[in-house]
Amino acid sequence: MTTKTILLVEDNPQDEMLTLRALRRANLANRIDVARDGQQALDYLFRAGAFANREGPDLPTVVVLDIGLPRLSGLEVLEHMRADIRTALLPVVILTSSDDERDRLQSYANGANSFVRKPVNFAEFAETVARLGVYWLATNEPPPTP
Repeated sequence: MTTKTILLVEDNPQDEMLTLRALRRANLANRIDVARDGQQALDYLFRAGAFANREGPDLPTVVVLDIGLPRLSGLEVLEHMRADIRTALLPVVILTSSDDERDRLQSYANGANSFVRKPVNFAEFAETVARLGVYWLATNEPPPTP
């Protein structure tokens, strides 16, 4: 059985810390790798740049992706992912503070599997992240790998 991994793509250190804490509190012992901008996310997924020799599975089980990222936006990352056969079916959850309806529509148009707004309240944020982790790691049946 392969280890299920989350790739968290988040540029805000506080949101990163809160997300990691919420996943651990949900007793998810899965590996969580972090990319802090859009280009790092693509390098991680395609084992390029600083991630050319990274350890671990070829692809994560799910990508939790913020929209407002430096270098490449989350929407651009998603577009690149869906254009490549290796990541075309990889589940992607947009986790963002954006309340712009255009971001939600563009996320789905680019192939997002889910769009979740980050709650402002910490307890709600923690509960939302925990539910996401449990669903995508324990409940959801992932697509076959190419």
